[in-house]
Amino acid sequence: MRRREYNIIVNEHADGLYGYAIRFLRNKEDAADIVQDVFEKLWIHRRKVEFAKAKSWMFTTAHNAMINFSNRKGRVVLSDEMQTYDSRTIVPNSFESNQVVDRAVSILPPIQKSVILLRDLEGYSYKEIAEILDLSDSQVKVYLFRARKKIKKQLKGMVELV
Repeated sequence: MRRREYNIIVNEHADGLYGYAIRFLRNKEDAADIVQDVFEKLWIHRRKVEFAKAKSWMFTTAHNAMINFSNRKGRVVLSDEMQTYDSRTIVPNSFESNQVVDRAVSILPPIQKSVILLRDLEGYSYKEIAEILDLSDSQVKVYLFRARKKIKKQLKGMVELV
């Protein structure tokens, strides 16, 4: 990959990569650091990364970096069950709908979180997500189904509180 191709890739995918990182990490500074690291790694590995596959490579690198970052910081709580809200800690109508959905997504396991962010918020196809996360198309569909089911369960619990 040449400098011109590198600049094209960065210009075309910087916003999407940053949006994915910020939704996953829920912190602007951490997301910016991850994206910067991905661009640096892309430049270092520019001779190995094909121009046509650079987008997938960047999202895969970002995903792995965010998982490692989250694990180091202890920010991700892995659990098969969704956390339940305590009715004493929630004031009815205190959250806007976006904040409620963000909260429900934030407590998903990392792989489900990535799949739902890439599919529902970034608009990637099953095939693109499978390539980015190194999964099969059917695994992507299963993770997406499970993530949506958990979010639905979480949101249903919140509606009952209000």
